[in-house]
Amino acid sequence: MTYTLPPLNALRAFEAAARHLSFKLAAHELHVTPAAVGQQVKALEARLGVRLFERLHKQLILTAAGQAYLPGISDGFRCIADATSQLKPAGAVLLQLGVHGSLDLRRLALAEFRGAHADIGLRVLQPAGLHELVEGKVDLLIARGLGHHPGYRCDRINEGSGLGDWLIAPEGTADCPEIVSFRAWLRALAAETSPANRNRPRLVRTVGS
Repeated sequence: MTYTLPPLNALRAFEAAARHLSFKLAAHELHVTPAAVGQQVKALEARLGVRLFERLHKQLILTAAGQAYLPGISDGFRCIADATSQLKPAGAVLLQLGVHGSLDLRRLALAEFRGAHADIGLRVLQPAGLHELVEGKVDLLIARGLGHHPGYRCDRINEGSGLGDWLIAPEGTADCPEIVSFRAWLRALAAETSPANRNRPRLVRTVGS
């Protein structure tokens, strides 16, 4: 059976905006800009041929169509989330890694990490930010431009003086074996010298450790 579905990113934008009745709050949740949420919702409305929101001055209101659409979409995402939560990666210890939305996961060679660390079940949440780390939704975070935060160990992944990508873990768990293993994995990537691996992340210095 083939399911006829709108783009899932557009559905996520609609569902978050409808729950919050705010493009701004939906954008914060999804780690994108309010303009991006608005564009996704507009594209969804165009695809469906119905208006889902009334856009008033500083106010967002669901239309009758939007109110009818929201429960089914929310239930669908809830079912997907519940089914996903039942899956447990192989490994005695679960490590939940959050990654900011613009990072290409191929740079992290995660399949190789899983192969080299059969005792660690690695799960990735993308996009994710400091909010997910603070709430305990992830154990470890790769964030963009967050070079220092009280109570967290922050290790720069790439060289340079710009924003850069940072590996962030709570100080209380920063030395747990699974986190140490992932940090060491990034150091091992840095040690590789072949041309095919030159663009992979490198852990070059530590802040607040």
